[in-house]
Amino acid sequence: MADFKTHITTSTVIGIGYGAAGYLQLELPITTCALAAGLCGASGMLPDLDSDSGVPVRETMSLAAAVVPMLMMDRFAHLGWSHETMVLAGMLLYLGIRFGVASIFKKYTVHRGMWHSIPAAASVGLLSFLVCSCDDMTLRLYKAAAVVIGFLSHLVLDEMWSIDIRRGRLYFKKSFGTALKFYSGSMWANVSTYGKLALLLLAVSYDPVIMREFASKAEKKAARTARELIEDTHEHAEQLWR
Repeated sequence: MADFKTHITTSTVIGIGYGAAGYLQLELPITTCALAAGLCGASGMLPDLDSDSGVPVRETMSLAAAVVPMLMMDRFAHLGWSHETMVLAGMLLYLGIRFGVASIFKKYTVHRGMWHSIPAAASVGLLSFLVCSCDDMTLRLYKAAAVVIGFLSHLVLDEMWSIDIRRGRLYFKKSFGTALKFYSGSMWANVSTYGKLALLLLAVSYDPVIMREFASKAEKKAARTARELIEDTHEHAEQLWR
């Protein structure tokens, strides 16, 4: 099995190539490409959240807790939240990811379980799509795809490390097929994984409708506030002239 450094090095190199391709071939903004490269590199650690070792969990949760709230700021702004509300939400997200999510993975996952799977990679991509909210759908998909690619690079490496070549013959370890899979031997794990995937698909499909509704309310509130400010200013001006 590939170690932590091998995974993060591989996903980082792939991320750099992905970012360069986005900038040179797709002519995307360089900041977006740099961010996508970083997301791809960091995502190479994600499958090992089910690891018994504390290093992948600690490093991944620390990075996610810091980055996710910042990626959510655009969504918070579209919801019409005040600056203080956004800061509070960011703090709560940090605490929830740093301590809550880490505890859930430690308690409810096993190494090389369904978190090492194709549907898990799809779920991570959908979740990234929701987190990386922006008006440009191309940029949003580009960043979400970076996370999926980083995640899949980890799974591919795990499968590669489960194959030995000795005397010109291939030998498959018992771990072969436990990373790039669609299901496991646990019915509950399969139901849970695909259930979460279905919920995320539903959330992604309704996301534009929900955001339009909140944006409309925020615009009406802003217009009302501006009108009230103009009226108050007019009243004060009249009082000064009297």
